[in-house]
Amino acid sequence: MVACGALRSFLFEYDTPRIVLIRSRKVGLVNRGVQLGILAYVVGWVFLWEKGYQETDSVVSSVITKVKGVTLTNTSALGARIWDVADYVIPPQEENAVFVMTNVILTLNQHQGHCAELPDDITECRDKKDCVPGYVSTHSNGIQTGECIQYNESVKTCEVFAWCPVEDDYYIPKPAFLQEAENFTILVKNNIWYPKFNFSKRNILPTINSTYLKNCIYDSQTDPFCPIFRLGKIVEAAGQNFQEMAVEGGVMALQINWDCNLDRAASHCLPKYSFRRLDNKDSAHTVSPGYNFRFAKYYKDSNGTESRTLIKAYGIRFDILVFGKAGKFDVIPTMINIGSGLALLGVATVLCDIVVLYCMKKRYYYREKKYKYVEDYELVSINE
Repeated sequence: MVACGALRSFLFEYDTPRIVLIRSRKVGLVNRGVQLGILAYVVGWVFLWEKGYQETDSVVSSVITKVKGVTLTNTSALGARIWDVADYVIPPQEENAVFVMTNVILTLNQHQGHCAELPDDITECRDKKDCVPGYVSTHSNGIQTGECIQYNESVKTCEVFAWCPVEDDYYIPKPAFLQEAENFTILVKNNIWYPKFNFSKRNILPTINSTYLKNCIYDSQTDPFCPIFRLGKIVEAAGQNFQEMAVEGGVMALQINWDCNLDRAASHCLPKYSFRRLDNKDSAHTVSPGYNFRFAKYYKDSNGTESRTLIKAYGIRFDILVFGKAGKFDVIPTMINIGSGLALLGVATVLCDIVVLYCMKKRYYYREKKYKYVEDYELVSINE
């Protein structure tokens, strides 16, 4: 009986095939393709393009500006007049910016007293009952006295206590009052420092001497490192028209980019200049365009009577924006990125299996190709 049982066991095991799983070469090729892609990403993008072997630092910057230029105007109100830097650069110094006046509305010889308000829907009147003593609106030039007086031959307005005569800014001079401002120049002195690497430099490069600095004007092709910029060229490089912009003003950006690879010589760390307009110029939105503000110059005559010249200045504000990043080899980021790359290579097979076997439409087909079922008959010894 024992011999018969052993024989049946032997025949059963011999006749019953075992299932063995063998990886398909097709899916293995996909895995190797993914691994090669990850390797190309780590080497090409992380290390070569992004310089993942470097420690980085952000730039610390200071900017000094100096504008030069003189122009002549000749009007009936002012006569012949020279305008220099003290007249059109307002204020004389700003932080990382400079404002150049290009257009102006002047109200000369104002003094405090009683005069007619500018006509509009609220200030026009027929008699004194239309005027309210003490009334002040947002756009008033002064405080109403309650009287209705003649503004001109055809219009009456409410009388105000104000700086008289009141400013009339309805008509903006066109072309711009200082249209020759496009020939003015601005010298930009920029010092940068990367504290992590204790590296400093300025945009007036060691190769620039005083003779060159007195005669050069920035040009992206012929003089890309000259720190003196013609205002008209700045606006033109941003795709704008200087004479149009000068009428109502605007805001321009002069951008300096310092991207430095400190594994190379310091002479390779050079500034790159670019220009763009910052305020929105949209023909569909014309409410309160440009850039303007008011200020006054005050005087006293021999009798001690105070008067002033009110100036509504339109102009272009030039913001100097400095960007930059420096990199230098360091062991720590290098090892971190190598470790991350190795980890990605190890995960590649798992991710590939998940996508192919569970996410794709032909997942059942790929599953059959990944695992093949074969019959493996093994002879087993008979236990006696």
